[in-house]
Amino acid sequence: MFEALSVISDLVIFATLIAVVYYAGIARYIPNDRIGILEKMWSKSGSIKEGLIALNGEAGFQPNALRGGFHFFFPFQYRVHKSPLVTIPQGQIGYVFARDGIPLAPIQTLASNQVADNFQDTEDFLRKGGQKGPQRKILREGTYAINLAQFIVLTKERAYSKNLEKSEASLIEQMGQLIFERHGYDAVVIKDADDSIGVVTVHDGPALPEGEIIAPAVGSDPSDPQTFHNNFQDPENFLRAGGFRGRQHHVLVDGSYYINRLFATVELINKTVIDVGTVGVVVSYIGDQGQDTSGDLYRHGELVEPGFRGVWNRPLLPGKYAFNTYAGKVIIVPTTNFVLKWAKSDTGPHRFDENLSEVSLITRDAFEPTLPLSVVVHIDYMKAPFVVQRFGDVKRLVEQTLDPMVSAYFKNIGQTKTLIELLQDRNEIQDRSSQEMRSKFSVYSLELQEVLIGTPRSDEEHGKGIEQILMQLRNRQIAVEQVDTYKLQEAASVQERTLKEKQAMAEQQTQITISALSVQVKENEGKAKLALAKQEAETIQVTAKANADRIRIEGQGEADRIRAIGFADAERTKAMGLATAEATEKQVAAYGGPEYQLHSQVLMRFAEAIEKGRLPLVPNIAVGGGRESQGGSGSLVEAMLAMLLAEKSAVGGKALNPNTTEATKPPSARPGDQ
Repeated sequence: MFEALSVISDLVIFATLIAVVYYAGIARYIPNDRIGILEKMWSKSGSIKEGLIALNGEAGFQPNALRGGFHFFFPFQYRVHKSPLVTIPQGQIGYVFARDGIPLAPIQTLASNQVADNFQDTEDFLRKGGQKGPQRKILREGTYAINLAQFIVLTKERAYSKNLEKSEASLIEQMGQLIFERHGYDAVVIKDADDSIGVVTVHDGPALPEGEIIAPAVGSDPSDPQTFHNNFQDPENFLRAGGFRGRQHHVLVDGSYYINRLFATVELINKTVIDVGTVGVVVSYIGDQGQDTSGDLYRHGELVEPGFRGVWNRPLLPGKYAFNTYAGKVIIVPTTNFVLKWAKSDTGPHRFDENLSEVSLITRDAFEPTLPLSVVVHIDYMKAPFVVQRFGDVKRLVEQTLDPMVSAYFKNIGQTKTLIELLQDRNEIQDRSSQEMRSKFSVYSLELQEVLIGTPRSDEEHGKGIEQILMQLRNRQIAVEQVDTYKLQEAASVQERTLKEKQAMAEQQTQITISALSVQVKENEGKAKLALAKQEAETIQVTAKANADRIRIEGQGEADRIRAIGFADAERTKAMGLATAEATEKQVAAYGGPEYQLHSQVLMRFAEAIEKGRLPLVPNIAVGGGRESQGGSGSLVEAMLAMLLAEKSAVGGKALNPNTTEATKPPSARPGDQ
């Protein structure tokens, strides 16, 4: 029992010792995920004279925070306030409010952090001249060990602070609400698909010079680290580069930007889109005074080079532009043909003509119709700045210049025409107006393409007379159409009769076709027989001709053969005769002459004849001779010999002259006459 009482006594003594150590402030334990804010209860130096943080060991909140672990102090001198570490989530921003430091200057909205920018070292911050109040520098993602007695950190989830008074708490709450309304806890994100740009308004720094409405762009050179503010993400460099508070000319394009919304707010506006078929004429509100480039003959305003104040002489071509519409205005001017319609009930998509109405006319015959018009206009894209400089915009040009000019022109035309002429001469009036008004439009830097005239209409007061005229014209046209209709009906009747004839003929077409085919078959058969007969005749003719040619050729050959044989025989006979004659001549010469030879041959022939004919040597009848007639008498033998000699002489082709012994040849028996 004594031992138990001893243990209890020891525990009581240990607990009492622990309590004394704790309450006396001798030792403190700080977890690693927290910090300890040290408050000094008393000091030999006394209390601090001004401010909140004791930099010189005075009593009060000490500048340095305690990190995790055990810390030992002099008894009853310090109080330790445990606070969480400050955590900024990914993609968010933390805002810092300093409770102690140098007061802000009258022109400042936020505290400068050019030198004192380390919020985790309170002593360094204060000794380098850190200013109290909301800071320009922001905290990005991460965990920070910050003395929350000196700094208040505002995040999207909570406010990190220590020992706030009600008035101070109200101020911090208002600042947090302002940041929340400006979406300041998140980065500024501009997406490509949104076709937006960010217009920045800076709330800190020197004011704009008098007469300026947009702060000029500064600090956009990345090669200068002292002035490059990286799209307003570094406020100190922006102010060091000479930036002014107010709406900035420099805009933010696609991307993410971590900007202190207490320093600058961002307004998203649409990009300037210039469609195909249009150009954008820029009217700049900022810049220096430029030199007029419009020329000496242009007295309707100045045109300047891009970058100067005024109307730029070069328009923006189709595309998307990150144009700050607070620094200027872009007037869209169509460059394709567009139509202006003088008609109340019809307005073009560009709405330049929404205030135009039909032109009221008074014709020569005292009618008062209204005339609808359409005018096709084109603007040269290089002349678009002249149009804007002279009239402000296209709609003002249409309403203040083109409308009265076109109306007056057609009123003058209407006074020279009757209503019927106005209707019938529409094409002529249209061509004439297009030619005459083209030069007038060119004076205003416009190109007139065509004028289109509609049908004159009647108003409520004077409409009946026009309707009567139109009714008469319609009746006249109906009569003309009826005449044409009758002519067409007559032609149709003739055509119908022809059609019926054709149909009747078509019904008999089968028989006609059969008979026609029969005729054609017979004709073809006759032609075939004729062709066969002709072919046979030609065959016979060719055969006969061939036979005749063969016979002629054979006869010719045979004649040539016979002639050749005859010539040969004649030559042979001639030769034999010549030889015989020569022999006979020699024999005759040998036997007493040719007369003797003749008598010998005659007698020889006579003897042969008697022998062959078996004639009696003594004739049965005695015949008297011619010797007596010649003065002498002869015997029968002599008479016969004389006859034989005469006959032989005729047969042999020779005649003996009784008075001579020379033989002669008759003409027909000459050689060569064969």
